[in-house]
This record gives sequence, C-alpha cells and structure tokens, in this order.
Amino acid sequence: MKKENESADFFSRLWNFFASIRLTVVLLLSLAVTSMVGTFIPQNQSPAAYFHEYGEFFYKILSVLNIFDMYHSWWFQLLLLMLTINVIICSLNRFSTTWKIVFVKIPPFSVAKFRSLSTKEEFTSKRPIKELKKKCEDIASKKFSYCRVEQTDKGFFIFAEKGRWTRLGVYAVHFSIILLLIGALTGSIFGFEGFVNIPEGETVNSIELRKTGQIHNLDFGIRCDDFSVSFYETGAPKEFRSTLSIIEDGKSVLKEDIIVNDPLRYKGINLFQSSYGMLPPEKITLNIVSRETGMAYKKTAKIGQPIEIPEGMGTLVIKDYRDSFNYKSLSLGETFIGILNKKDGNSINIILPLHFDSFDKMRKGDFIFSVTEYDNRHYTGLQVTSDPGVLVVYSGFIVMIIGCFGTFFMSHQRLCIEIAKSGNNYKVIVAGTANKNKLGMQARVKRLSQNLARL
Repeated sequence: MKKENESADFFSRLWNFFASIRLTVVLLLSLAVTSMVGTFIPQNQSPAAYFHEYGEFFYKILSVLNIFDMYHSWWFQLLLLMLTINVIICSLNRFSTTWKIVFVKIPPFSVAKFRSLSTKEEFTSKRPIKELKKKCEDIASKKFSYCRVEQTDKGFFIFAEKGRWTRLGVYAVHFSIILLLIGALTGSIFGFEGFVNIPEGETVNSIELRKTGQIHNLDFGIRCDDFSVSFYETGAPKEFRSTLSIIEDGKSVLKEDIIVNDPLRYKGINLFQSSYGMLPPEKITLNIVSRETGMAYKKTAKIGQPIEIPEGMGTLVIKDYRDSFNYKSLSLGETFIGILNKKDGNSINIILPLHFDSFDKMRKGDFIFSVTEYDNRHYTGLQVTSDPGVLVVYSGFIVMIIGCFGTFFMSHQRLCIEIAKSGNNYKVIVAGTANKNKLGMQARVKRLSQNLARL
C-alpha cells in the first residue's frame, strides 16, 4: 500500500509539474533565447570557419553544446518535447469543465443570474400573453441555435444560446501548437538536407548530407536529361534550368524542368536547383589572329597539352577552365586560362572568356586568341531536402487559424427573455451574457429589446 501511495504521489507531482503555466513560460523563454543564439551564430558552417571565428577554446565548448547545429541538437529537441507535453497536460487539466458546457444536452439555466445583471432591458406590453410568447419565441429561435420555453407562476421565460462550440477555440489553438511542435520534432529528427552534382545524361541515387558529409541513399534515381543556362550582357548567369527524370525500376516515372525557387517534389523529397557548373572540356578549338598580317588560324587544343603558335611565335598551353571568373570586378562567366610561352622565353597568362570573344585584344599581343568551339557538358547542382513534418506543420497552421477565429471573433452567447404579469400589462425583461465581447452582447440585447417593444 505504501509503494502504491508513493507511486501515486510521484505521478501526481509529475502531472502537476507539466500542468504548470510557469513551466510554459520558462520553456517559451528558453526557446526564444536559443533561437536568438541561432540567429547570431550562423548554423551548419564549416568547422574551419567556426575555429577561425571563435578560437580553439570557445570552438570546443560550442561544439560540445552542439550550438553550430542547435536546431537538430538533443537539448533543443528535448525543449520541444517538454513544451508539447506541457501544452497537452495543461489542455487536459482544464478541458473537463469546458466539456460539460459544450456537450451538455440540456444546458443549465438560472433566472436569478440574469435578473441580477445591471445591463438588462425592460419594457411593458399590452399584448395577450400567448401572442407575446409566440413573438418572443420566434425572434429568439431565429437569432439563436438553441431555444427553450419554461412556465413560471407569473408568466414564462425563454432561454436561448448559441456559440457553445467557440469555447473550444482555445483548445484548437492548443492543438495547433501541439501539431506545430510535433511537425518540428519530426522534421528535426527524421528530416535531412544534402546536395548532389549530376552531369548531363547521368543518373545518381545517392546524395551527400550537408551536416555530416555521409552518403545517403535514395529510393529512386535522379537523371539529368538536359541543362541550359542563359546570361546577361555582363556575362552573369540569368537563368539556369535542369530537365530531371525520376527513375524507378529502370523506368522514368516523372520528368520535369526545375529552376531556382521552383523545385521538383517526389515522395516527400524536394529537389532544388542551387548551382551549376561545366565539366572540364577535353579539347577546344581556338581562333588565332595575327595582329601584323591579319591571318586567322584554327587550332585544336587539349587541356594541359601545348600547341604550336603559327608563324613560329611559341607555344600555348590551356591550363584550366573556370565556370566563373572575375576580372577587375567584372564577371566574365565561363573562362579558359592558358599560358603563352613566347619564343623569347617570356611567359604570359592568357584569359579567354567564352562570352567575350574580343577580350584578348586588350592584351595588345602579336596574336589575338579566342575560343570558337569546345566540347561542353554541364553538371547541375541540386539541393536535396526532406522534411516529413511539413504536412503536420501546415495542418497546425490551418487549425490555428480556425481556432483563433473561434476564440477572438466569436463568443458563447446566452439570452433570457422573462415575461411576468404586472397589473393589467406584462413586464418583459431582456438580459444576455457572453464569455467574450460583452459590450457587443449588451448592444445586441438592447436592439432585441427595442424590436420586441415595437412589436
């Protein structure tokens, strides 16, 4: 018996702990502070960047606390879990009283409570009581969803009400918060974010996770059927577009073009266009123009292999390819870098942007070089994300909107119309209450009283 009492006391203390509003405030403040920290300290950067920014000592401390990826840390998930339990128990603790009000078949009614209201309206009527009763009942039943009439010694009263369900609005808001927290926890625990580069015409079925660098296998393949890019006059990329196919069991089940901010979504996984690049060409065709004679020559060059310059002027080696190259704050876009070895023994760097054919003229050398053809093949860079809690979060927002509407814009309204014999006439008292917007209910009672008096 003693053990049972101790067990009951423990669960009672645990229940009271999670039912505490003070705990709610502490948890919300803790989440707010940690969110501020997550704003000031960039998340998911490289370890080298953190080490350089904070130094060895603070880097070790912050790394142990998992501050650099705090939204996936165990302690942040624990805060979300505790807040979820706190909201659930707080709601259950107060729901029994609301349940008795909302779901009762015959709502309780006290005439004395309405008689004691200071905002009630009164008038007298000479109409026969049956006719007066019918008029009052008709108006009350039209304005309110529930209406009943009860006889008294001196006459009768009409009790009407509507909007009982609006008392559930606050619980709908609580439920929406629970959905948001569950969605956030689900995404934090089971979601992932990674990236992959896919050359044109090739298929991949795995990605590299951004957080850990581990390889994550997908349940399907992603094939890049085509890639295209357009440029501004400055050479900066204007739009890049990938044609992707989803491959399952060796067959294409979905084909779609994606651009930046217009992802492909399949089985809860999002494929975002995030970058692109050009695979290093194996060979290019150069146009070489002699400044002295005006003669133009065509030469095919392989990356890393020297070619002879016409007229015995030396050799040229194409050393590198850049998919983006800046020259004196000017973005040249895709560019080949070469070294010109002149016959006099001097070496000169040659910059050959693809989108500026006459760029090499500025060098004022004996020969003007430009690229006319190259075996170009792009790769598309995709950001791959999965958040299985996103639908739960969206549902939470919808429920929150409904709950807020019911909580702030609607109310549980009760009306009492009492008719009693007063000399040769009948005295009519109209009174009403509401759990919210009491001034609005007073105005409604006044209008209703005036309409009944005119009748």
